[in-house]
Amino acid sequence: MALLVRLASTDDLSEIVEALLTAADTRDTHAPDQAQRWRTLANDFGDALDALPPSRQEHDK
Repeated sequence: MALLVRLASTDDLSEIVEALLTAADTRDTHAPDQAQRWRTLANDFGDALDALPPSRQEHDK
């Protein structure tokens, strides 16, 4: 399955990754399988972010 999401910047996706990780922490005790799935999603999104070329703003620093 593929998902296309249009965000204003990579910072937005970084916030989503952080939110998934925070939410996963709250589910560890009551729903560990769900917590692991959210961590996997966060890691996959993070890997996709890492694979992107540097933004023009970062490149110009």
